[in-house]
Amino acid sequence: MVFLLGLPLMEPEVKIENVVASVTLDQKIDLKKILEKFPHTEYDPKRFPGLIYKLKEPKTAILVFSSGKMVVTGAKAEREAYEAVKTIVKSLMSKKILAEPRVEVKIQNVVASGNLFGEIDLEEAAMKLDFSMYEPEEFPGLIYQMREPKVVILLFASGKIVCTGARKESEVFVAVDILRSELKEKELIIY
Repeated sequence: MVFLLGLPLMEPEVKIENVVASVTLDQKIDLKKILEKFPHTEYDPKRFPGLIYKLKEPKTAILVFSSGKMVVTGAKAEREAYEAVKTIVKSLMSKKILAEPRVEVKIQNVVASGNLFGEIDLEEAAMKLDFSMYEPEEFPGLIYQMREPKVVILLFASGKIVCTGARKESEVFVAVDILRSELKEKELIIY
């Protein structure tokens, strides 16, 4: 535990909010067959070319396209995104909609929210942090484009943050640690 003026310094709080993964199968998918065999799905090709398949466990929504591509959203961890893919592929195989597909999964975006438990002077931060932008008339937060790991962090004066663009959960935690160190080093955060 770190201390500041004799008081314990709270560790940043970080929570994964959404993991988005893309899926590529080596075969086409008959969306009408899925709609027939899985009544809980939604498909209206006039409005959107994909079918929406919602899972209760893990709680995710999967967009399924006839091309054999899918997009998983709503997972709260990488593991859940992979679990969702495994579950839907198994379900589609059980109804003979898919035949032993080769499945390729790629994490596209990890979004997290957090709290640094300190107040941030956003005007000062905009001047001292490279690759940052702050226009309070447009948006109440500072937009910080971190180079390594390559993520975008929204910082708010309250110490709350949103991190997006990570390709792995671990990148989020590394980015938050780097940000916190940078803010302390440049005296931009008050605890």
